[in-house]
Amino acid sequence: MLKGIISKFKFYVDELIYWLLLVCFDPAFSNKKFPTRVLLRHVFVQKVLRINSRVPWLVHWTSVIKAVNKIERGTNNPGLSMGCYLDGRNGIIIGKNVWIGPRVNLISMNHQADDYTSYISKAPIVIGDNCWLATNATILSGVRLGNHVIVAAGTVVTKSFPEDDILLAGVPAKVIKKLGPYKLNHTEEVLVNDNE
Repeated sequence: MLKGIISKFKFYVDELIYWLLLVCFDPAFSNKKFPTRVLLRHVFVQKVLRINSRVPWLVHWTSVIKAVNKIERGTNNPGLSMGCYLDGRNGIIIGKNVWIGPRVNLISMNHQADDYTSYISKAPIVIGDNCWLATNATILSGVRLGNHVIVAAGTVVTKSFPEDDILLAGVPAKVIKKLGPYKLNHTEEVLVNDNE
């Protein structure tokens, strides 16, 4: 009986917190896929401590996000894994259900080879739906990835791979394996590990 009352009380408190976060901040900060303690921790870090405060979605405090206004984030929160570097100065377009692991680099702008103070304007980085960018993967400017592309840990992608259902690995990246079609067609995020 007491356990049921406590459970019901916790449910109502959580609902109140989700509602307050929705009213006060961007809807990404009230996403019910995340526990309230995770959301409150990110609100504290981003809105009170002002770390990544200009980013309107949940971002890990060790990630660096440049030109946030030129990043289309898809359905997930790019930079939520620790140590990511997202340079959106030439633009980054991320599809639905894209998983980005720790220390992933999306670098959309590069220096001129003959003048390091000048930058190269290129097309934006485009990542298709249902992609997975594993730990320490690096995607360079102008790269376009198809749907359901897995980029293995430590891979450096320097050119586009528009085909779907492939596994990339290596430096520079090359197709290692053809994959079957992606089975689940959902856009839900995985709950954040509370031990981040």
